Amino acid sequence: MHVPTFARLRRTASRFALPLSILLAAAAPGCNGGVSQIAASAAAQTVAAPTLTGPITGGEHGFPFIGTALDLAAYAYVEEEFFVAGTARAFASAAPLSPDGRWTVTPAGRADYRTRVLVRRPRDAADFNGTVLVEWLNVSGGLDAGPDWAFLHSLILRDGYAWVGVSAQAVGVAGFPSDHPRSALGNAGALKVWDPTRYGPLVHPGDSYSYDMYSEVGRALRDPQGADPLGGAEVRELIAIGESQSASRLATYLNAVHREARVYDAFLVHSRGGGSAPLSQAPEPAREAPRPVWIRDDLAVPVLAFATETDLIGLAFYPARQPDTDRLRLWEVAGTAHADLYQLTVAMRDSNRTPLGNSAIAACELPLNDGPQHYVLKAAVHHLRGWARDGTPPPPAPRLRVVPGDPDRILRDGFGNAFGGIRTAPVDVPVATLSGEGNSGGVFCRLFGVTEPFEPAILAALYGGEAAYRAAVDQAVVDAVRAGFLLEPDAQQMRDEAARVSFPPERTPQ
Repeated sequence: MHVPTFARLRRTASRFALPLSILLAAAAPGCNGGVSQIAASAAAQTVAAPTLTGPITGGEHGFPFIGTALDLAAYAYVEEEFFVAGTARAFASAAPLSPDGRWTVTPAGRADYRTRVLVRRPRDAADFNGTVLVEWLNVSGGLDAGPDWAFLHSLILRDGYAWVGVSAQAVGVAGFPSDHPRSALGNAGALKVWDPTRYGPLVHPGDSYSYDMYSEVGRALRDPQGADPLGGAEVRELIAIGESQSASRLATYLNAVHREARVYDAFLVHSRGGGSAPLSQAPEPAREAPRPVWIRDDLAVPVLAFATETDLIGLAFYPARQPDTDRLRLWEVAGTAHADLYQLTVAMRDSNRTPLGNSAIAACELPLNDGPQHYVLKAAVHHLRGWARDGTPPPPAPRLRVVPGDPDRILRDGFGNAFGGIRTAPVDVPVATLSGEGNSGGVFCRLFGVTEPFEPAILAALYGGEAAYRAAVDQAVVDAVRAGFLLEPDAQQMRDEAARVSFPPERTPQ
């Protein structure tokens, strides 16, 4: 196949081979014979069925690693852990991997594995909305983490989603190998180290096998062999989600594996950089992905790529931008950082409230970004579910305005807030500079962006008083809901946050 240059790709409109609407024509909207069953049938032909055991109990701690501290019972939800065992394939490519993402791969070896999945679902199957969010757990810190659960948990719990976290990578299971540069940091968070009694039976053959393991987990959720992790609930959509390092794995999965596996009905690729993860790596032959790289444009399932300001410049996603198509939407959100204060603190307390101007964590020089990412991400998932279910795509979004150069930079107003992108009240009716750039200190601080509250005199000059400010916020909230970038329950939370902003007393005319 002729592979065009990446410069040419940037100038060429993308086209999809088979719109999902054609597949949906086989079933009436809203019935259970649609895309999920088509995908499940296809997966049965190409993806092996693993065996599930559980719920897993016991161990030295008596609870699963990254088990939530939230009172799930108050939401009529349960949390359970299962082991998944099977034989996974690695993949190889006879040709160099191209920047257009249209890769052709073949199986290249098999290996046995046993990993774990963490499940949070409605206690009663009647309360399940039919959609499972399957998060590729992030191992950037040398341990399993669920950043998208943190961002999305309030949506999941209020709307009846199930969430499944997959320990897909070797570091999360067994830690860094002794010859790895980061092994000196220690492996205390690896499952087999944190609780050798509970997780001793786990076996991970290496990340070359992670993609097929992820496919097999998806098949197991639809067609469980052994234990049933969803308690008998019927699955209509499986949505693959992953943030940061996990988004990089999902990009490679989409380009190399999905077209054959066809397990997942939609993908949320959240905050990836300009490249993607290796197709295979040690101890298998290394097959690196190009940088930058697109998500292939011939997929038949919806993909929503979600980018923050940090991703665009700091993680070099800007050169990997590609046009929207009938199967791809890119949402770039003004005022957001790759990681933020909500994710780090507030999400862990099951509250949507973040007090404006909170101090930075000790390692970072400046207060962390307190922007609207989690609000817009919930709208993204809501639309992605509808796109997979009935073919209705999310609204297209304006791109952040970037000035190309060396380096590229986001165009900003006099207060330091970005132009372009998805707009919400915190950036259109600002009381602070919200940026995905500019922090420093600890090793991850550059990912957290900054919040710099305005001085009282600036607030007074901009709005005059609290009443005018709140009226402007209300209009911006209405606009964002109408545009499809904010859900109504979250709109009220945004109004409530505005009500907590302190204004200087208004002067009485003399």
